[in-house]
Amino acid sequence: MSNDRPDSPGGPNSPHEGQGSNSSGEWWDQPDADSFNTHARSDDASLDDDSSDSIDAVSVGGSDEGLATGSEMTSASEPDPEKGQYAPDDHEPDDHEEESSMAQEEQPTDNKRRILAWLGLAVALVVLLPVVVFGVAYATTDVPEPEELANSQIAVIYDRSGEKEITRIVPEGGNRSNITIDKVPDAVRNAVLAAEDRDFYTNPGFSLTGYARAALGVVTGNSSAGGGSTITQQYVKNAVVGNERTLTRKAKELVMSAKMAREWTKDEILEAYLNTIYFGRNAYGIAAASKAYFGKEVGELNAEEGAVLAASIQRPSALDPWTNRPEAEQRWNYVLDGLVEMNIVSPQDRAGMQYPETIDPALAPKQAPEPGPAAMIKNQVLAELEREGISEQEVNTGGLRITTTIDPTVQQAALDAMENYVDQSTGLRAAIVSVEPKTGAVRAYYGGDDPTGWDYANSGLQTGSTFKIFALAAALDQGIPLTAQYSSAPVQSGNVTLHNDGGAGGGVLPLYESLKQSLNTPFIRLQRDLKNGPDDTAKMAHRLGVAESIPGIEKTLMDDNGHSQDGIALGQYLSRPLDMAVGLATLTNDGVYQQTHFVEKVENSKGEIVYESNADKGDRRVSKAVATNMISAMEPIAGYSNKPLSGGRPSAAKTGTTQLGDTGQNKDAWMIGSTPQLSTAVWVGNVDGSALYNSYGGIMYGSQTPGDLWKYTMDNALSNEDFEYFTKPEPIGGVAGAPQYQAPSTSDSGYDQGYAPETTEEESAEESTSESSEEQPAPLPVPGGDGGGGGGGIADLLPIPIPGGGGFGGGNEGGGDPGNPGGGQ
Repeated sequence: MSNDRPDSPGGPNSPHEGQGSNSSGEWWDQPDADSFNTHARSDDASLDDDSSDSIDAVSVGGSDEGLATGSEMTSASEPDPEKGQYAPDDHEPDDHEEESSMAQEEQPTDNKRRILAWLGLAVALVVLLPVVVFGVAYATTDVPEPEELANSQIAVIYDRSGEKEITRIVPEGGNRSNITIDKVPDAVRNAVLAAEDRDFYTNPGFSLTGYARAALGVVTGNSSAGGGSTITQQYVKNAVVGNERTLTRKAKELVMSAKMAREWTKDEILEAYLNTIYFGRNAYGIAAASKAYFGKEVGELNAEEGAVLAASIQRPSALDPWTNRPEAEQRWNYVLDGLVEMNIVSPQDRAGMQYPETIDPALAPKQAPEPGPAAMIKNQVLAELEREGISEQEVNTGGLRITTTIDPTVQQAALDAMENYVDQSTGLRAAIVSVEPKTGAVRAYYGGDDPTGWDYANSGLQTGSTFKIFALAAALDQGIPLTAQYSSAPVQSGNVTLHNDGGAGGGVLPLYESLKQSLNTPFIRLQRDLKNGPDDTAKMAHRLGVAESIPGIEKTLMDDNGHSQDGIALGQYLSRPLDMAVGLATLTNDGVYQQTHFVEKVENSKGEIVYESNADKGDRRVSKAVATNMISAMEPIAGYSNKPLSGGRPSAAKTGTTQLGDTGQNKDAWMIGSTPQLSTAVWVGNVDGSALYNSYGGIMYGSQTPGDLWKYTMDNALSNEDFEYFTKPEPIGGVAGAPQYQAPSTSDSGYDQGYAPETTEEESAEESTSESSEEQPAPLPVPGGDGGGGGGGIADLLPIPIPGGGGFGGGNEGGGDPGNPGGGQ
C-alpha cells in the first residue's frame, strides 16, 4: 500500500518510497489518508470501551511486539510458564494491525503541529501587539510646543479646604521669552550636546538600550539603572510624561520621542529643548539661564560660559557653582572633554579654557513676587516639599496642586488682628504663628507683608520671659514641684547683678507665682538647681520642639563652647515665633510632639496624590505629669494680664519682653498662649530694632500690643469651636498643678478648674528615652535669700552680656541685617 503525497516519508520524494517506519527501524506499507483518518476516528471512539489501556500501550510501545488489541492478546497468547509472561504470537500482522499502528505513530506528530501553531500565535501576539499599541499611541499623542507648556507648569497652593487659592508657583518658564535656535551661539549649542546627547544629530531620537536599562531598573528596583535619555526624550519627559519611574511612563516617553523625531527637524527639537529645560536659579530656558548665571544675553555667551550652563542641566541646584564649585567644575570639565571627543574643540584650546565666574544668585533677575504674607507661606511650602523629596524642578514643571494646612478662618483672624492693632507705617512689625497641638499642622502663618523683606515668623528673635516655661519644664522633669520656694532677691551672674523689672521682689515665692509675675531672679536660681544648670533649659526647649538650628545659626541656645548661660531662661538666645508656637503646642498636647508641617497633600496634574502628610501617634517628649503641671502654671496668666479669652475659654499663656541694650526700653515684646485646639505665638518689634512704645507713649510690654494680637486671633479663630479643657495635672513631688486665677466663665460643664475629666485611655505616643524619672523627690528646701516683699508686674530683663552685643538684645547674633532684629532669615 503506498502514499503518493510528496511530503510523506514514503512518498515519491522519499528514499523509501511506499514504505513507512517503525521504531525498530523496519519499514512497512503506509495507509492512504482516508484509511488513516478512518482508523484514527475508530481509535478515538474506542476510548469509551475497555481497550483504552491497550491503546496506551501501543502509543508508548512503538514496536511490532504488543501491537495487538487487548482482546486479541487474551485469546492469542497464553502465559509462558518459563518466562512468567505472555509470549508473542508467531503470525504476521494483518493490514488492520498495520494501519492501527500507523495511526498511533502519527499522533505525536499531530500534537507537535498543534503546539507549533500555538507557539506561532503567541509569538505573533508578542511581536504584533506592541506594534499595534505603539501605532495607536503614536496616532493619538501630540507633542506640545514650548509655548504650550507655560500654563501646565504652574503649581497652585491652596488652604486646607482645597478650595481657596493662597498663591501660585510660576517658574521663570511660565513667563519665558522663547528664542530661535539661530540666536544661540554654536559654542553654547555644542556644549549642551556634549553634556546631554553627543550623537544628537545622528541618533533616532530615542534609545532602545536606554529603555531596556530603565525597564530592568524598574523591575529589579535598582534606581541607579539609568535610562540614557536623549535630548528628544528629555524634552518629552519634561513637557508631558514626568519623572515617575514606571514602565508605562517610559513607554509613553519612547512613543512620543519617536513621533517627535519623525515629525520635527533636529534643530526644531534642540530649540524646543533649549527653551524649556531647567538650569537652576529658577531659570527655565537658555535665555533666562544666561541672565541668571552671567547677567547677559545668550548671544554674548562664549564656549566656557556655555559649558557652565550645560553642566548645570544634570542636577541644577546641586551643580550651581555659587554653592558647589568643586562638583560644578568637575561636570564642566566633563562637558569640555566631550567637545574634544566630538572634534569641536582642539586639545590645545581645551587646555587653555578657564572656569568663568558667575554672578551671585541673589542678583539674578526674578519675577515680581506676589504681595502680602502669601509669599512667606509659599517659601515654607517649598522648603517642606524639598525636605520630602519633591524636587524644585518637579514643583516648577508638574502643574502640582498643593493643599496646605493653613486654615482660612485662623489665617484671616491673624490678618485682621494685624489690620486692627499694628500700624506698619510707623515701622512697627509683628509675627503670628498658630499650630494645632494634636497634629502639628500650621493653621496660621504671618511673617510680614513685604514678600522680599524679612519673614519675622521664621527669624531668630530674643524671646524674653516666654522662655521661662522651658526652665520650669526642665525643673518639673527633674521632680521639682510648682510649689518649690525660690528667692526673688537680686542675684549675681558673672559680673552682672540681675534683678526684677522695676526692682520688684526680694521675697520668697513658689515657682508658679514667680512664673505668673514673671520674676527673673527665681529662675536664675532654679536653673542652678538643675542637674546640668542652664544647659538643661536648652535641652528641654529642644525636646519640646524648638529648632536646634535656624537660618544664620548653626546651633541654637548655646555659646560657641556648647554651653548655655544663665540668661537662657530670660530669653538671651534667639528662637523663632514658629519655634515658640511649636514648643507650647507640645506641652499643650500632654507632652507629645507632632511634626510641624505646612503641607497636607500634593497632587499632580492628573489628580494623582504624589505626597500626603501622615499624621501619626506623635513622639512623647516629656511625661504627662510634666506637661500638665506646666500648663497648669500658665493657665492664670492670660487673665492676670487682662487678656482672658472670650467666655472664659481655658487658656495657658506667657508674656515676655527683651531690653534694648542698657536703655531701659524694650525692643521685643511677646505673648504666647494656647488652648487644646490651638497654640499661637505673637512677636512685636520695630523694623529697625528700635525701642517699642505703647499707644500712650510708654514702654511696651507683652500684655499690650502682643496680647491684643494674641487675644483677637484666638477669639476669632475659635469663635465657632466648642470649649475644650486641658488635662488635669498629675502630681509631681506630691503637688498636682497650681492654684487657678478665677477668670469669668460662662461654662456650666462642671469641669474642675477648667480641666477635662480624667481618662484611662492609653497614651498613643511612644515613650521617649528622655522620659522623666519615675522617682520624684520631695519639694526642695527654700534656697537662701533675703526676705521681703513680693514681685512686680510682668517682668522684663536687665542687661545680660550676649555674643555680639553690649547688653540684653543689644547685638545682632546670626549675621543678619543690623536693621532687622534677629539675624539670619
